[in-house]
Order: sequence, then structure tokens, then C-alpha cells
Amino acid sequence: MIIARSPLRISLGGGGTDLPSYYEQHEGFLISAAIDKYVYITLHQTFEKEILLKYSQFEKVKEIEEIKHPIIREALRMLDFKKSNLEICSMADIPAGTGLGSSGSFTVALLKALHAQKGDIVSTRTLAEEACDIEMVRLKEPIGKQDQYIAAYGGLTCMSFKKDGYVWVEPLNISNETLYNLEDHCILFFTGFSRSASSILDEQNKKSKEKDEEMLENLHFVKELGLKSKEALEKGDLKAFAELMNIHWEYKKKRSKGMSNSQIDEWYTLAMENGAIGGKMIGAGGGGFLMFYTEDKVRLRKAMSKTGMTEVRFRFEMEGAKIL
Repeated sequence: MIIARSPLRISLGGGGTDLPSYYEQHEGFLISAAIDKYVYITLHQTFEKEILLKYSQFEKVKEIEEIKHPIIREALRMLDFKKSNLEICSMADIPAGTGLGSSGSFTVALLKALHAQKGDIVSTRTLAEEACDIEMVRLKEPIGKQDQYIAAYGGLTCMSFKKDGYVWVEPLNISNETLYNLEDHCILFFTGFSRSASSILDEQNKKSKEKDEEMLENLHFVKELGLKSKEALEKGDLKAFAELMNIHWEYKKKRSKGMSNSQIDEWYTLAMENGAIGGKMIGAGGGGFLMFYTEDKVRLRKAMSKTGMTEVRFRFEMEGAKIL
């Protein structure tokens, strides 16, 4: 049996500039951080000539073309799998549709397992690009490249998206002290809302392609916020980083009416009144996780616990996709 895992992620700045509709014209930049919450794929060669798939649903088919799960079907096609005696199961530490990049992480972990089954030696970049190809080209999802790359590489990573689609990847250059302080003072709360990132990003994608001036100006500004966040983090100025998070969230909300709602706004205000210095919704928006930076964790946790939201504690993850 082969077991592969890849990490989920949080965005630290510049999110949204990784979509082709933006970076192919203006280039993009963001900072992403892998966390110790994972998607797991197990792959087992069986004796029966059938393909068993176990995820949120169960599939039992004879041929690859019969598979309903689009990512699994396209991954098997891409790698030219001929075998029809496979069992593939997926599990995750966090539910899908919660803004932590689960789809990209799923695709990367699946490809990692399939390559291992074939005995392939594949580079981290190739793994990320194959995952992007499946989701963005073959399945035509209106998403960006952040999730696939951070799932493959791990760490706290800066990504520059070039006009030709190339992604320049480099580690965020921060001290261990800053890393540990950032880890200690960032808190994630699950809103209880799940949503499809594609449905929210589709609006941004269409407006960018139409060269909507307001959308492009918003994304230009968010890219600059990403660069400023990099500077603040590398200087160890976490309060400045937290304040940039607030500005980022305000601009992010302007990109779509579905980005927030009255309940999320109420929770956000409550957090800012109870010790949070900065915060934002993680992912495409509309649900999932709220992340706050605070130097008074006890006060913030006490206030937010009364809302019924669940806190998810995490650490940063430095390994990326791997075979266990």
C-alpha cells in the first residue's frame, strides 16, 4: 500500500493574483504557508479487475472513463494508467470547501501516490505543474496556481507568477524567532460555512478577462500588499503584517459580494474588539476559516468561543507532499 500526503495552506498576502486572467497580463505575487493539516491518499493494487474509489462518495467501476470524480479520472488519464485493479481512498484533516486549498492538496497527493505506484521519480515543480494542468486546463476550473504549488513545496513560500505561466518559487526569508512568533500568534477559527471556491473566483476571473478597471486596480493593490507583507515579515515586524492583513481583507471584500456576509462581518468585528490586531478570511471567501493575529490569545479565544466557532490549532509545515 502507498500512502501519500500533502499539506493544506493559509495565505499570508497577495492572494488572488495567481489566476491566469491576472498574471498573464500583469504578473502576480503572493506568500503562502503550508500548515500541519493534510490530505491523505492511499493507493492499493487489488486482485479484482475493478477500480474502487472511496472519498466522500463510493465508486466501483471497470474502466477509467467511467470514473465520476473528475480529478481522479484526469490524473489516471494524464499518467496513462492501464491498470484497472486499483483501490484509491482519500481522507483529510479539514473538510473540503473551507478555504485551505484542499482541492489542490488532493490533486498533488493523488499524483504523488500514482507516480510512486509507477516507480516514477518526479520533481516537486513537475508535481505542482501536473496538478495545475489537471485542475486549470483539463477541468477548466477558474482557479490559480497557489494551492498546487504550496501543497507540493510546503514551507512559507513566496511565489511570483510570470506572464508565460512560469512560477518563481523561493522561501520566505524570515528568522526562526519571527517564524515561531507568527505561528504562536495566528489563530484560525472555522466559521461553519463551506463553499465552492470556483463559484466565487469565477466572478474575479471574468472581470479580469474583461479588463474591468475596478477589479484590476484591486488586484494591483493586493499584489503590492503581498510585497509589503513580505517586507514586514522579513523585518520581523509582525504588527505591521497584521495591519496589512486588515487592509487586505477590506480590499478582498470589494472583489465580490459573496466574499463575506453579515455574520462573518459580525465575528470579525468581535475579534477586533477583543485583542485581534489583524485578520482576514482565508481562501476565496464566503466561508471557511477566519484567521487573526493577536498578542492576547486568551482574551480572543474567550470571546470567539462564545460564538460557537471551532478553533483549529496549527503549526507550519516544511516538507510539502511526501510518501509516508
